Amino acid sequence: MAGIRDNIDTKKRRLPYVSRRSLLVGATAAGGLAVAWTLWPRDYRPNLTASEREHVFNAFLKIGEDGHVSVVVPQCEMGQGVTTLLPQIIADELGADWRTVAVETAPISPLYTNILLVDEDSATFTPRSGVPDFVADVRGWARREWAVRHAVMLTANSSSVRMFEGPCRDAAAQARAMLMMAAARRWDADWTECDTEAGFVTHGTKKLRFAEVAAAAALLEPPAEPVYRSGGGDPLYGREVTRLDLPAKIDGSANFAGDIRLPGMVYAAIRQGPLGATRLKSIDRKAGLASPGMLHVVEHERWVAAVARNWWAANRALDRFAPVFETAGTPISSTGIDRALKAAIRDDGHRVVKKGDVGEAMEGRTKISATYAVAPALHAPIETRTATASVEKGRLRIWVATQAPAQCRAAVARASGFAESEVTLFLMMAGGSFDACLDHNVAVQAAIIAREIGRPVQLCWSRAEEIMRDIPRPPARAKMIATLNAAGGIDALVARIAVPPATHEFRDRLFGNTPPDVAQRAAAGSSDAVAVEGAASGYAIPHIAVDHCPADIGLPTGRWRGNADSYTAFFTECFIDEMAARAGMDALSYRMAMLGDSPLLARCLLTATSIGGWEGMLSGSAQGLACHSMRGSHIALMTTARPTDRGLQVEQLVAVVDAGRLVNPAIARQQVEGGLIFGLAAAVGATTDYAGGVATARKLGQLGLPRLAQSPEITVEFVESDRDPGGLGEIGVPVVAPAVANALFAATGRRIRRIPLSDRPA
Repeated sequence: MAGIRDNIDTKKRRLPYVSRRSLLVGATAAGGLAVAWTLWPRDYRPNLTASEREHVFNAFLKIGEDGHVSVVVPQCEMGQGVTTLLPQIIADELGADWRTVAVETAPISPLYTNILLVDEDSATFTPRSGVPDFVADVRGWARREWAVRHAVMLTANSSSVRMFEGPCRDAAAQARAMLMMAAARRWDADWTECDTEAGFVTHGTKKLRFAEVAAAAALLEPPAEPVYRSGGGDPLYGREVTRLDLPAKIDGSANFAGDIRLPGMVYAAIRQGPLGATRLKSIDRKAGLASPGMLHVVEHERWVAAVARNWWAANRALDRFAPVFETAGTPISSTGIDRALKAAIRDDGHRVVKKGDVGEAMEGRTKISATYAVAPALHAPIETRTATASVEKGRLRIWVATQAPAQCRAAVARASGFAESEVTLFLMMAGGSFDACLDHNVAVQAAIIAREIGRPVQLCWSRAEEIMRDIPRPPARAKMIATLNAAGGIDALVARIAVPPATHEFRDRLFGNTPPDVAQRAAAGSSDAVAVEGAASGYAIPHIAVDHCPADIGLPTGRWRGNADSYTAFFTECFIDEMAARAGMDALSYRMAMLGDSPLLARCLLTATSIGGWEGMLSGSAQGLACHSMRGSHIALMTTARPTDRGLQVEQLVAVVDAGRLVNPAIARQQVEGGLIFGLAAAVGATTDYAGGVATARKLGQLGLPRLAQSPEITVEFVESDRDPGGLGEIGVPVVAPAVANALFAATGRRIRRIPLSDRPA
């Protein structure tokens, strides 16, 4: 990666508009903060490279003298369409011809720091309530400054458009102004009277292609503030333009980490022991090295890798090496996990959400309760974890899909003994991730192997290894307690949720390069507000409390598509349905009576039931509801599901979503549909038992995933809105399991309180 130069003479190079100051949105000029800002100055410039006759305009945009517009995307493409969405925003504001737009991955740079995630994290862990504004401002500034200096370019929390729409639009507006200035000089005209459209700068009847003025424009100073395009007759924003990554994925020319081929490259397979504090004890070196095609064996304290002429030979050789591992402590098991969750929920826990006074509201009144449980959830992407690494002339090159490139590079450098400046990271597309690519073990392992054998190597985890060593979304257990008012509505609600503090584990692994078992033990017992996120629903309940009861389950856990909302919505929406039935009320009417403070969510719910043909309390209707809000978006889902002689059959999913402005409605629909199917998979499977410290599943077919024949008819409608964009990648996940569980109750009269959905008691 090209280095980042600080405090360069501005006379030598033009400062880009997208600077640290513009990225640190939300920081105030409170006295101490302003002083700290002054004492700690830092400017960052683009570290982009440009080919011949190509010109860098700012950190997000390059324009070539052949007319191509290259958009720099600072997020990992995992199938969510970010390599189309951000270019579409830029092309619309720039007035570019979509046919000339290309994409390249951003290098590691503080300019691409995901400040939104930092701010949302701060709001969760250090809320402003009870804290002086000055202290909160300084706290927030310190977190953002740290994140910028460490180039925290995370792709997570459905944040790509929410974070980068503004910077991308600003970058395009500044480049557009520079193009108009260059054209106006040729015409001896006022640049503010010019415009851009379809790749041309226009002034009345005069037109110049971007290609003709790119070189001159790149040398100009942009205006101090961005001048936005008023909009042409055919805007790109809001159109269903063709995805830029689609043609290459269809014809097979798209490169993933496993597609890289280097001269003299060999292939590696890996075997890792049980989860927990595991060490490699021994291998049968003689038998393994005699395996056909074997070239090298690399032993690490936690794993062993076989290197061969092809991957299949390497993977077969691992059986002959017969590695023996030893694990300290009690082996992880499903029985032990369940026991730890049950014990944790009996403890006092930490109150992380409080509204009203639940103690006073419940005193002396009849309490109604229900207990729910969810199993660990596996990522199970199509692409197993893969990385390609090469050591040459004292430098390490590595090709890998990662959602945290700067932290991945730091981990690789530390483990392999290289300086970070000697490590070049090539950021690849991911064949699915669901947040698995926030862990960078495979990159570290590939780097160590390449260093040891002295030649390029491609490491690919087997499917069994992927499942056994996956760091899953944590299992959880909840006890929901409520008191009702005279009309049957909920007057007070307490949600006690036993779940590991996965956020602390994740942070320790990501930023401290801590082994998973060490991070798990260090986090045990910690309060984690993110672990119960989404439990304080949008319902207007006078008294609410949410308690996090940290569970020490021994199993390392991490992030997953939808994170805590994927189980807290199940707890809340199933319990709300139970209270509606207890009150003898229709599930729709019961919810609507409590959504007075959430009109956007209420509108989604009414629209979904109208489209789906809600039949209310009709016996045997087999219809269920669920609604949820997260990441600035709102969703309501109506489903029809019933048990059959072939097992559970989900017949229909009708979803209505309010996600604010849609950059590309087609991609938005794909994301919601994908989230619904992902949520359905989690509702019926996507998990494994654990015994002896290892997952009992080895193949995708053992995860209980729904098949194509079981996929329901899906209808997705969006509420028209001019709100700022909300998140779309996760919003479809949380509502599926509760809606299906509620539908099964409508069909059978039996309550299901466990994920994967089954009649087993929670």
